[in-house]
Amino acid sequence: MKCAIELSPYNLLYRPKTAIKAQALADFVAEFTPSAEEEKLVNKKKESSRAYKTSTEPNQPRDMSQLRVAGASNQKGAGAGFVIITPDGTLLEQAITVVFLASNNEVEYEALLAGSRLANELSIKKFAIYLDSQLITSQASGEYMAKHPRMILCLDKV
Repeated sequence: MKCAIELSPYNLLYRPKTAIKAQALADFVAEFTPSAEEEKLVNKKKESSRAYKTSTEPNQPRDMSQLRVAGASNQKGAGAGFVIITPDGTLLEQAITVVFLASNNEVEYEALLAGSRLANELSIKKFAIYLDSQLITSQASGEYMAKHPRMILCLDKV
């Protein structure tokens, strides 16, 4: 109340934080915690996948790693990340902050390039790339043509 009185001449509104009720927190935890049956199914799938060295992707060879890439950009900045999944199930995760103004597609390219460089440094010879950008996928496969000079540079690096 003291803060509200002190802030009143400045037309600022003070709202004290309300406490989270214990039941609301318990309901939240209960809703998002997997049941014992769900955990058993997930663990069983992971174990069988590792035992037979199979991928979660049906058409992917057993000895091939995966590079999964994502990136985003907005007015406040840009960031990207990638995950390398080796055939034995090891996860290598990396997040990147892009320090220059870039479009979403340029950020995706940067993540793809960084992931490819890391895979190369780790001597990974075969890896499948998974992108959520149809434009980059189509440009890399030669289906689309890059027109913007910066996109052409990124495509050349890929």
